[in-house]
Amino acid sequence: MRQDPRATTWLKRTGVGAMALALFGTTVITGQSALAAPETDIEDQTVITTADTEWKFLDDGSDPAAGLSSLNAWTENDFDDSTWKNAKGSFGAKNGSLGAVGPYTPKTLLNHYLPEQGKTTVPTYFFRTSFDLEAGQADQYVELSGEATYDDALVIWVNGTKVAGFLDDRLTGENNQEYAGSSNGDPVTSTFRIPADVLVDGENTVAVSLHQDREVSSDIYLDFPELSLHTTEHHEPPSRVILTPTETPETSQYVSWLGGIANEETGVVEIRETAGTEVRSIDARFVDRVNNNPLPHFSAELTGLTPATSYTYRVGNAGSYSPWYTFKTADPNAKNFQYIYFGDAQIGLDTTWPKVVKQAMAAAPNIVGSVHAGDLINTGSNETEWTNWFKGMKDSGATTNVMAAPGNHEYSGDNKLLAWKANFEYPGNNPSVETAGELAKLTVGDTPQAIQYRALFEHWTEFAKETVYFTDYQGVRFITINATRSTGFLVPDNLPACEGSDCPAGNVSSLWVQFQAAWLDHILEDSDSKWNVVTFHQPVYSASAGRNEPVLREHWVPVFQKHNIDLVQMGHDHVYARGYHNSNTTEHEGVTDGPVYVVSNSGAKHYDLAPAADNVWTQNDATQVLRGRGFTTYQIIDVTEDALTYKSYVAEKTSTSTTDLAVGDLWDEFTVTKDEAGTKWVTEAGVKAPEEAEPALAVDVNTSVRCLAGKATLTVAATNGEAGPISLKIVSDFGTKQFNKVNSGKKGTAAFSTRQAELAEGTISVEASDGTTSSTQKVDFAATGC
Repeated sequence: MRQDPRATTWLKRTGVGAMALALFGTTVITGQSALAAPETDIEDQTVITTADTEWKFLDDGSDPAAGLSSLNAWTENDFDDSTWKNAKGSFGAKNGSLGAVGPYTPKTLLNHYLPEQGKTTVPTYFFRTSFDLEAGQADQYVELSGEATYDDALVIWVNGTKVAGFLDDRLTGENNQEYAGSSNGDPVTSTFRIPADVLVDGENTVAVSLHQDREVSSDIYLDFPELSLHTTEHHEPPSRVILTPTETPETSQYVSWLGGIANEETGVVEIRETAGTEVRSIDARFVDRVNNNPLPHFSAELTGLTPATSYTYRVGNAGSYSPWYTFKTADPNAKNFQYIYFGDAQIGLDTTWPKVVKQAMAAAPNIVGSVHAGDLINTGSNETEWTNWFKGMKDSGATTNVMAAPGNHEYSGDNKLLAWKANFEYPGNNPSVETAGELAKLTVGDTPQAIQYRALFEHWTEFAKETVYFTDYQGVRFITINATRSTGFLVPDNLPACEGSDCPAGNVSSLWVQFQAAWLDHILEDSDSKWNVVTFHQPVYSASAGRNEPVLREHWVPVFQKHNIDLVQMGHDHVYARGYHNSNTTEHEGVTDGPVYVVSNSGAKHYDLAPAADNVWTQNDATQVLRGRGFTTYQIIDVTEDALTYKSYVAEKTSTSTTDLAVGDLWDEFTVTKDEAGTKWVTEAGVKAPEEAEPALAVDVNTSVRCLAGKATLTVAATNGEAGPISLKIVSDFGTKQFNKVNSGKKGTAAFSTRQAELAEGTISVEASDGTTSSTQKVDFAATGC
C-alpha cells in the first residue's frame, strides 16, 4: 500500500472540499463541516422515487450537447429537454425488447440499438429530472443520499456538477456517446451520499448518463429508487480493518483500514499488550482515496513488538475509533499452527462468502492467518463488493494475517490495482532488476532494446509491490505471485521507442512471468524455511473446460519442481482439482514426492470440468488425484515440524454438485512429511509414509564403452568414498565381478566383453557393503556402435 496523491476532488464551495466515493459500490461526498443555524426548522425529505418521479430521457444515440459550448451543457438547469421522451422508471431493454435483465424487469423500454446500424447498441442514454426547494432551504440541508441500480455504468450530476461515477473509468470525456463498464452480468446496485453544497434554492436538476459496456451488449437497465435530503451529516466509524504480515512477523505487524470521515487525512493506532495497561499510539499513513470513494485509506506498521505476545489494538481517525481487536505475534520457537486457504470468493460476496468464512473459522478457530488465491471480488472498481468481502472477513481479517494474491477480476475497472494497494499493505521484497538473474543482462547498454527492457523492468519493480511478496512465519515461507498479464498495467506510460522483433514490448506477457520466475528462483535458493508454499490465481494446470495457461506453466512449473515446493495453491477455474507432476510418482501406491498442485473455489460461481481423460493435466504430464465441480470449499492446513496436513471441506453445494457429501464433510485430505535430511513424501489419507531407507554408502561409479576388435567392451569403475574398507559387487547383463575388500579411496574396476558390434544403452548395478550397511545403485551406460 503506497500513497497516491491523485484523489479526485469534484466539489468545492466556500473553501470546503468535497469528494465522491463508491462505498458498497457506494458514493459518498462530504463537505459543509460547519453550518450556520437554520432560520427555520426543516425535515429530511425524499425528492426522487421510482413510483413518483418522471424523467426526461434521450435514447436515440445522439449527443444532447451537439452544437453547444460544453459537453456537459445537458446537465445544467437551463438546458432545454422539451423534445426528449418522458416516463417513469425503471428503464431498460433485453435484446431490444422489454424483458428481464437479471432479476429486474424494466417498466419503460429504452431504444436498444443505434438507428440503421443493425445490432450495434446505443453507447449512452441521458436522463433528467428536477425538484424544487423553497427560499433558504438549500443551505439548511447538509447531505443528500440515494440509491441506483444500473447496467453497465453510471454517472450522476446535480445542477451541472458531477457528484458520482460508477464503473465509469473508461470514459474519456472527449464526447458524450461512449461505452463504459465491465460486463458485470446482472445489474449492480450502488448507494451514495453527497454534500448539500450542490443544492440551490428553487429548481434543482438531477442528470444521469447510463452507459453500455460494448457494442454487442444484450441488455441495459436503470432504476433510481431514491434520492433524499438530510439535515445532519453522517460519519461512519473506521471499517475494513485488516492485518497483513511484514517481513518480520515476530516483531512487527501491518494494519490497514478505511476511514469513516472523508476529509480526514490523519489516523492513529492505539495498541497495548493484552496482559498490560500501557497504551501506545502509533501514527498511521494516509494512503489514498480510490474508486470515486472520498473515504480515505490508512496504513500503519506496528514495530518494536515482542515475539509470541498477544496485543490488543484499535484504529481511529479524528476521535472515531474501531472496536478493540487482538492478535498475536509469531513465535520463532513454535512449529505447530494452522492456516486457511481460500479459492475465489468473487460471486456471492453477501451470501456465500460470509458463510464459507464462518464455517472455516469454526473449524479452525486458532489459525494464524489465511491465504487467498485471487478474485476476492468480481469488479475491482466496485466498492460494494469490496465492502462485502471485508464484511465476510471482519473478525478473521482484523485478528489474523491475510495473505492475498490478486486475480484478473481485481483489475476489472481498476487496471492499476489502486483499490488493491489501498486495501492491503505487504512487504516490499518484490521482484526487481537485482533478482532478475540472466534477464538483468538484457537491460545493459544503450541500445533501444536495452533501454526498453530497463524501462519495463523498472516499471514492474514498482508495480509488483504488494502483489508479489513473501513472508516467513514459524518455519513456513508464504510466497505470493501475480499471474495476471495485461498490457494495461504491464506497459508503462511513455515507454521508450524500439523497433524490430527483438524489442521486448511485443513480449511483455511472457517477460512478466519470467521476471517473477527469476525472483521466485532467487528467494527459494535463499529460503531457510523448511516449508515453502506459493499462492497465485490462474492455475498452471487448468481444471475447468476451455482454460489453459501455457505461459505460466512453461516458466513457473520448472521452478516449482526444481525447488520441490510443498503446496501450490491456485484459483480462477471455479472447480476443484488436486494432483501432481508425473515425474514425482514413486513405487509406493498413494505416495508421491514432489509439489502438490491445488485449484479450489470459495464462492458461488461454478464452471464445468474439462474431460477426465483429456485435459490440461493429461496433456502436460500431470495427474489429477481428485476433482469435482458444483460445490464450494475451504481448506485447513495443519503445520507441524515434520508434516503439513491438508484438509478440504465442503462449504456449500449446488444442484450440479458432483459429490454426495454433505456440507461440512471432509472432501479431500493428504499429508506432506519431510525429515531433517529433506526426504519428502506426499501420502494420501490412510497411507503411511515409506520407512526411511538406510543411508547409501558413498560409492562413485563411472561407466565407459570402447571398441576392441570390432566389438564393444563395457568398463565399470567403482570408487570407495567411505572412511573404511567395503566390499563391491558389479552386476551387468554381460557378467558379474566381486571385490571382497576395496580400501578407502581405492576403486574396483571390471571390464565386460559384450560380443556386440552395436551396443544398446543399458544399466548396471553396484552393490556395496561395509559389514553393517548395504546399498545398491544403478548407473546407465551409453549406446555405442563399433
